[in-house]
Amino acid sequence: MVDRSGVAPVTTSLLSRVMVGVLSLLAIGGCVITLAAFAYGRNAARQAYDRLLLGAAQDIAESVDIRSGAPVVDIPVSAFGLLALATDDRIGYAVHGPNGALITGHDRVRQPEPADARSAAPVYFDDRMQGEKARFVTVLRRFTERDFSGTVAVTVGQTLRARQAMAYELTRGAMLVTGLGGIALILSAYLVIRSAMRPLERMAEELIARDPYDLTPMTADGPAEVAVVAHAMNRFMQRLDRQVGAMKNLISDTAHQLRTPVAAIRAQTELALEDDPDQQPLRLERLVRRTRSLGELLDQMLSRALVIHRADNTPPEPMDLRDIALRVIEEQDHEVLAPGVEVELVIGDRAVMVMGDEISLCEAVKNMLANALRHGQAPIQVGVGVENGDAMIWVEDAGEGPPEEVLSRIGQRFERSAASSGNSAGLGLSIVKSVAGALDGSFRMERGASGFRATLALPLDTSGEQA
Repeated sequence: MVDRSGVAPVTTSLLSRVMVGVLSLLAIGGCVITLAAFAYGRNAARQAYDRLLLGAAQDIAESVDIRSGAPVVDIPVSAFGLLALATDDRIGYAVHGPNGALITGHDRVRQPEPADARSAAPVYFDDRMQGEKARFVTVLRRFTERDFSGTVAVTVGQTLRARQAMAYELTRGAMLVTGLGGIALILSAYLVIRSAMRPLERMAEELIARDPYDLTPMTADGPAEVAVVAHAMNRFMQRLDRQVGAMKNLISDTAHQLRTPVAAIRAQTELALEDDPDQQPLRLERLVRRTRSLGELLDQMLSRALVIHRADNTPPEPMDLRDIALRVIEEQDHEVLAPGVEVELVIGDRAVMVMGDEISLCEAVKNMLANALRHGQAPIQVGVGVENGDAMIWVEDAGEGPPEEVLSRIGQRFERSAASSGNSAGLGLSIVKSVAGALDGSFRMERGASGFRATLALPLDTSGEQA
């Protein structure tokens, strides 16, 4: 977007936008990795310390012995050796008999639930110990002896400070590695994106350094996306070059072609003023003839400029060539050009569809018809048909056409045949060739058994039939 002063406003660059997107993705990924690392660290710490709790409880359970019909516990020192490494944590234990009676340990340690007491597997649970959160495990040992039968439950607990410290340490280590990796990824992403953007920067530098009148194609080196942009810009510059060329041709043609008729009109006017009254009707007749010729020249020049402009700016639409031929006949311009000459319309009952521009096609057919009326012989036909997969619209007269040496030059700008005698601007068939080129068609003139035919051939549009 450009403001009224012609200066482009400052906007964020494509590199910064991509980098912001990459950083956002990395930030989201970092948050996900942080949460995953913390969850992994907490789970690893829980598993490690749960094994220590289980080992201590099993050591205590193995130390239980039956004496005089009652369980006796001799707490081994090794049971709390590993747990004592967590110096900031408190440790509690309790050994309960079959009816829940406390054999030894702390009475504040919760007894196992009845459902837990029937399970042979260790039972882990969370509770509080002296106002702090703690983790406990209960291990059961069953006795079946003559003087004692029942189950002894051993419960060992520990506060969570060491676990949390281990989880935070694991998370911090993972975050350190992730952070270093993220920094490396950011630097790598910047270098890669910068390298990928370099072709666009070269293209911008080339455009800035170009002469404003240089519309030659740009090089399409680089990735496919850059090549697509370069191709689109080349197509745009080609269209612009054609538009500028058409404007230059119109200006130069106008300056070149109008000089002679305007000078002739001025001369005829001056002579009419100076001659005696008897010569004035002749001078006025020549003046009218020159004025009519100038009008035809201007009409054809404007028609050609219109056709070239519409070829680059009007998208083609599906249309029936029979409608084009019928419209040209119904407008009856040929009756003004050649009164009394009958023009026959030869079309079938089947549509002949093409992709084109109605105005341009009508101008082309009118100029083919005008050429036949001026230089051909009656009768004259305008026809539509299909031949070799192409749609045809043609104008045929009964004459033999121009000589071969003239036929090879017809269609060029301001090329007049000998039959025109200076009354034609030589632009009519040039307009037809321009329309053919704009619609990917062709224009040909040839002699046949019934006369001389000018044919505009266009690609046949079969999309409607397939649908």
